[in-house]
Amino acid sequence: MTEQELAKALVDTKFTFAKSMPKIPHAWSARQDWIEDDLFNKAIVYIRKYGVKERFGKKEYVYFYANNHKYWTMGNPVKKTRIINRAKI
Repeated sequence: MTEQELAKALVDTKFTFAKSMPKIPHAWSARQDWIEDDLFNKAIVYIRKYGVKERFGKKEYVYFYANNHKYWTMGNPVKKTRIINRAKI
């Protein structure tokens, strides 16, 4: 997967606003929202491999920047990851 392929996949995927966290505005995309499970897995691997580490609160996450957003996961193993998050930058 290339950076351009991932950026396109992230644009083409459904994201839902996280209503339960209005003070931390962001959206999420669930594994089942993706056309292919393998594409979701590749996206996770790419984000983690090529993203940048940043601190949020007391934790450190890996963020991938594209499409005027930053994308991240919560760090679970790839097969157990169910959500990709995004927030406007």
